[in-house]
Amino acid sequence: MKLMRYGEPGSEKPAIMDDDGSIRSLEGIVDDIDGSMLGSESLQRLRTTTTRDLPIIDARHRVGPCVADVGKFICVGLNYADHAEESGMDVPEEPVIFMKATSAICGPYDEVMIPREATKVDWEVELGVVIGSLARYVSEEDALDHVAGYCTVNDISERDFQLNRGGTWVKGKSCDTFGPIGPWLVTTDEIPDPQDLDLFLEINDEPVQRSSTSRMVFPVAHLVSYISRFMSLHPGDIISTGTPPGVGLGMKPERYLKPGDVMHLGIEGLGMQQQVVVRDPHAG
Repeated sequence: MKLMRYGEPGSEKPAIMDDDGSIRSLEGIVDDIDGSMLGSESLQRLRTTTTRDLPIIDARHRVGPCVADVGKFICVGLNYADHAEESGMDVPEEPVIFMKATSAICGPYDEVMIPREATKVDWEVELGVVIGSLARYVSEEDALDHVAGYCTVNDISERDFQLNRGGTWVKGKSCDTFGPIGPWLVTTDEIPDPQDLDLFLEINDEPVQRSSTSRMVFPVAHLVSYISRFMSLHPGDIISTGTPPGVGLGMKPERYLKPGDVMHLGIEGLGMQQQVVVRDPHAG
């Protein structure tokens, strides 16, 4: 299933894509696309819904983040060896884990804002893993049983904040609009192998990132198992699994986003995003 949310920020409503590509409302069927309905039993009940009987949604509606009320937005750093190389960093022996503030989450077509004092705003297309059931000390063999589905993530980063302002990477990852997710949450039955998905990102129609999830250092099952040793994973949590090479930080000379730039990105089977870059109107 391809689940999504539509409507103005803070007032999004649940929807589903039918077999013909039409978007149909799930109002009255589920309250929202959130952790409370992402368990296997709830998803199975939803699969029995006859979508052709549901009202079609006007395509002009804004598309919101594909998951509501995300509890944790967990990111994995340097999970493609060639990205670690372009960043001048070693390939990690264990997954590099950091958090992205959930207030960074926005819709897949929303504007991305350059914050105050920012000089190095960068792009990162990533596979997002959406947790469907509580995972605590799970084995790698059982890890994917705890996954509800997958989505496209753009892990926007401010490299100066991230690398030169002290502390961990969080402050360079968590500015408002730095976490577009969606357009769809695609359930696992449609993505039998998360390690066999092509992903890409373009800036102003110029290809800059193009790779496959097969090139991850640590695959999805390992990441879910590993992270569950350090914190419980709850339904609706998102793991963003790292980005391939082609980011602005790795270019020579380095290249960063500026107002008016357009990012276009996507992952095979998970849909595409597009964001226009603007100055944060509150930045002064």
